[in-house]
Amino acid sequence: MRKLLIFGYGFSGQALARRLLRHDWAIAATSRDPERLSEMRKEGIIALDPADRTALTSELKTAQAIVVTAPPGQGGCPGLNALVPALADARAFPDWIGYLSTTGVYGDREGRWAFETSPLAARSPEAARRVSAERDWLEVGRGMGLTVQIFRLPGIYGTGRSALDRMREGSGRNIIKPGQVFSRIHVDDIAGGLAASLARPRPGGVYNLTDDEPAPSHIVNAWAARLLGVQPPALTPWDPDSLPPSARRFWSENKRVSNALAKAELGWRPAFPTYREGLAAILSQ
Repeated sequence: MRKLLIFGYGFSGQALARRLLRHDWAIAATSRDPERLSEMRKEGIIALDPADRTALTSELKTAQAIVVTAPPGQGGCPGLNALVPALADARAFPDWIGYLSTTGVYGDREGRWAFETSPLAARSPEAARRVSAERDWLEVGRGMGLTVQIFRLPGIYGTGRSALDRMREGSGRNIIKPGQVFSRIHVDDIAGGLAASLARPRPGGVYNLTDDEPAPSHIVNAWAARLLGVQPPALTPWDPDSLPPSARRFWSENKRVSNALAKAELGWRPAFPTYREGLAAILSQ
């Protein structure tokens, strides 16, 4: 049985685990939350504390693949900091390592397309840390002879975390900013892209995993409201002074992110090519 170790069992990691469990993979994953660890065990997952180097080392000895979803902090990537020493202890050479990054590394493109070869121009400390983590993981791959791939993700949505939920809750502001678009990805399409890469690993590969149709947020909100049979919130004109700093940074970046390389190299196609299919699938559940 093949084994995947997920460092950081969050929204994306859980989607990948559920997909691979159906295909006879064993899954080990880390969390710092004791309640979360208990839930993971009930799902058939080998639950680990990321600070337990002995346990990590033991699982790495039999793992064919690793995916790191935990975000970097001021001290760098926690996955790299924990896993590299454990890999050395285990004398392990997994076939595939995936690092989940963000399309925020491209910064603002003023509505133009961003490709994997586009310059990196992070505009926030969080995105700058992702740039550093990408670089560090690729250097580890070259230095240790490991097959490391980077996956840049835009806004992630899925069951329990979508415009449908915001419409039901009446939360959030329905901002309209002329010319502004965002790329998105359904969490199950992230799992599909990672599974495709597992089948076609390429050392040093960098891929954007996004849907096919960048769109303004107010258009997505309107579609969600239509599916629910409710009126969307009133439109609020873009006013940066009325937003908290984090939201202001989010809205200051305008880009369309291309998924052409992932399609060409991995043979991947998003099951939910636009927000319309994605939201409809969530509603049907």
